[in-house]
Amino acid sequence: MTEKTAVSREHVLETIREQLKSFEVKPEDVSPDVSYDSLGLDSLDLVELSVRIEDVYGVDIEEDDLKDVWKIDDAIDVVMKKLGTA
Repeated sequence: MTEKTAVSREHVLETIREQLKSFEVKPEDVSPDVSYDSLGLDSLDLVELSVRIEDVYGVDIEEDDLKDVWKIDDAIDVVMKKLGTA
């Protein structure tokens, strides 16, 4: 997804759910208000997830972008901002 097209928050959430499967996180456990800690993820997992999201959406997510990411909704906000739709 290299061109910037209108992407919904729900689409980003579904992408995150799909990517988190490889971290042994069940998609049904992933909702906007869930924290990464409660999913058993740490900061390194968050960095790995951000790299995967970069690949999917063709955006660059910097380390500074992740400093306030505690919940899935925070990550969605970062992606939406990077896509210019926030």
